[in-house]
Amino acid sequence: MTSAEWHKIAIERMPGGVNSPVRSFKHVGGNPIFFQRGEGAHLYDVEGKRYIDFCLSFGPHLLGHSHPRVVAALKEQAELATSFGACHPKEVELAGLILGAFPYLHQVRLVNSGTEAVMTAIRLARGFTGKAKVIKFEGTYHGHSDALLAKAGSGVAELSESTSQGVPDAIVKETLMCRYDDLGSLEAMLEANRDQVAAVLFEAIPANHSLWVPDKAHVKKCVELARRYGCVVIFDEVITGFRIGKGGSAAHFGIEPDLVCLGKIIGGGLPLAAIAGKKEIMQKLAPVGPVYQAGTLSGNPLASAAGIAVLSEIFEKSPYASLEFSTQAFVVGLREILGAWGEFQIRSLGSIFWINFGKEDKAFPPDISAEGAATYRKFFKAALDAGIYFAPSPYEVGFVSLAHTPEVLNEALDKLSKLKP
Repeated sequence: MTSAEWHKIAIERMPGGVNSPVRSFKHVGGNPIFFQRGEGAHLYDVEGKRYIDFCLSFGPHLLGHSHPRVVAALKEQAELATSFGACHPKEVELAGLILGAFPYLHQVRLVNSGTEAVMTAIRLARGFTGKAKVIKFEGTYHGHSDALLAKAGSGVAELSESTSQGVPDAIVKETLMCRYDDLGSLEAMLEANRDQVAAVLFEAIPANHSLWVPDKAHVKKCVELARRYGCVVIFDEVITGFRIGKGGSAAHFGIEPDLVCLGKIIGGGLPLAAIAGKKEIMQKLAPVGPVYQAGTLSGNPLASAAGIAVLSEIFEKSPYASLEFSTQAFVVGLREILGAWGEFQIRSLGSIFWINFGKEDKAFPPDISAEGAATYRKFFKAALDAGIYFAPSPYEVGFVSLAHTPEVLNEALDKLSKLKP
């Protein structure tokens, strides 16, 4: 069966034919590709066509698809058990590996998704401080829990509105919005809500709405402000954790958050995420504390086995300099190619990059113009036809893995150079 045939069946059985909206190709047009398998830097669709993959399941495949060490770990664990709903050694081992990368943090709670990790971190911060309000920044994404589907409301500056039907405005009223690129915005919000804010939630390097790498001094000032007002500092590292370096964006900025949310890479491509934090805060979690959180599949042995395999490989090989070199070489090649498509910019950090068609926008969140979005749509489709798979949205970033060898990257650049705008 073709992708088109699978999609025709899927739209009858699932809303929009997908289980996550970004897969729908809404931003790029056309119908989604249905994939059959992944190997290294490549994906293969149900019709057997091969694609060089720069989406990498939106980040987790740092080692590439179906890395032998991960596959072996999954096979070994699957023969033992796929789920216990009870304690097992691998969840303890994985927690130890995570804490080894964040030596200022003391305990871990494993969960199943980045959304669940951030939701739990906020609940924990509220339980620890006894305060209700949380500050997040415009343009940053922290999953689809009700309280975080908020936007700044019109009229009163402190009023937040829901970004999704089904989420009453009353649920997001305790979520306060600031601009990440404006320190004064944060200070004014903290002062206006003195002694009411439990936490400031950072996606310190936003990677769900472009790729914005703020100045280190700016981020440190934001964190200092949060602490001055008695807030728990939460870093959402679901994308950046173990992607830009062993210690994530926290290490990049030289900051020690109180809570860190992790996902993507720590599950090796399987559903797994975590909250790592300081002991005095983590001890508020049930069963030792009054803040409830639970999950039958939390710390699932299959996902834990995959995470152990990936983190062990990372710690042994220390691949970040090589990944950054490969990514920069690819970005240099892209710069030479994309000029034919009109005005553009490329941002990159470590093994993450972002393509934007349009004028340079140094503010955050950036304004992606209708013309820029249309050019991305055209570029995406041309690249897809040529066997190159980028994220199906102009807002999303791209990724490079250890499987993207110079030969693979040169092949991608050669194919992209032949595209007709």
